[in-house]
Amino acid sequence: MPTFIYKAKTMEGRLAEGSVEAKDKTDLVKTMREKGLTVIFAKEESAKKFSIETLNLLLVRVKLREKIIFTRNLSAMISSGIALSRALEILGKQTENVKLRKIIQELEASIEEGDTFSAALKKYPGVFSSLFVAMVHAGEESGKLVESLEVVGKQLEQGYTLRKKVKSAMMYPSIVFFAMIIIAIIMFIYVVPTLTSTFKEFNMELPMSTKIIMGISDFLVANTILALSLMAGTTIAVILGLRTRSGKRVSDFIALHIPVISGIVKQYNAAQTARTLSSLFASGVSVVEAIEITEDVMQNSYYKTVLSNAKDVVQKGVPLSSVFIENENIYPMLVGEMMQVGEETGKLSDMLEKIAVFFEEEVATITKDLSTVIEPFLMLFIASGVGFFAISMISPMYKLTASIQ
Repeated sequence: MPTFIYKAKTMEGRLAEGSVEAKDKTDLVKTMREKGLTVIFAKEESAKKFSIETLNLLLVRVKLREKIIFTRNLSAMISSGIALSRALEILGKQTENVKLRKIIQELEASIEEGDTFSAALKKYPGVFSSLFVAMVHAGEESGKLVESLEVVGKQLEQGYTLRKKVKSAMMYPSIVFFAMIIIAIIMFIYVVPTLTSTFKEFNMELPMSTKIIMGISDFLVANTILALSLMAGTTIAVILGLRTRSGKRVSDFIALHIPVISGIVKQYNAAQTARTLSSLFASGVSVVEAIEITEDVMQNSYYKTVLSNAKDVVQKGVPLSSVFIENENIYPMLVGEMMQVGEETGKLSDMLEKIAVFFEEEVATITKDLSTVIEPFLMLFIASGVGFFAISMISPMYKLTASIQ
């Protein structure tokens, strides 16, 4: 069936627009009338043509910060007594992100057509996570949508802040590492060949380390484009490999066992698990469903496995804390112990929030000083590279000078 773009008025006189499939315009008008909408404009949607707007919709991403602002604003507007559809209409006009604006407009149209807000959100899994949808659904069921949106906003804000701190802490070592690679390539292509020609001219016996550096330099000079292509290809292959199931498992294992980094990974995931479960429990989501959603939220496959096991264990009547206590190599010991206290006192949601706050503060403290912690390792790495290069190239120069004298 063809798709029609329409504009219609609701029974309250507000404008609604969107697109819908119908046999023809008559069928469209009849369908809209049944939904309480009066069609004032309808046009069959032609085959999609390439345009700047189409390109924007394909390339533009909805950032986490934009979702936080959307959630906060929507919560504030509904709490002020503005109807959900009207609030979405206002937010749609205010939003600068073209993709999010279109999604908000489609959400408004779905609400006007009789869908629940959670059902409308569920149509956009790439933008609104299962956690977001579940929280909104729980709010609709309990009549506390505003409170649920506030909790979602807080959850997103905490996750955003924590992630930003970790990324900021890793920025310095990443820049140093890539700068070293670029400097090394420049040295191999422009500096080493000058020394190599001198060594070859005097037909000197060279150490193995010098021969290795000269061999790499000769290859890069003779095959610069090929070498750079191989580096780029290898990088892309590694990135794509890490996205596979087995590659992801390997990278997750490494992250959990690298000195310094492993501690941050464990505390970050502990905070994320506790924060998500706490928010879901506080909104009235069932234990099993909350664990399923939390499993979906987690990125590390080892944590997904633990939560998958937790779901099976809880369904058998075993306390949730027991799973975390048994997996102290993944989750810090404090998580399971505090959860057990929460279960015994009947305040599991509150205890989980305390766990989340504790580990979020721990991650914030560690990441704040991470550059200082990593700096000695970076210096050692740089010194090793520079030392190897210096010994390999300067030692033959000394021998050459001595032989001339």
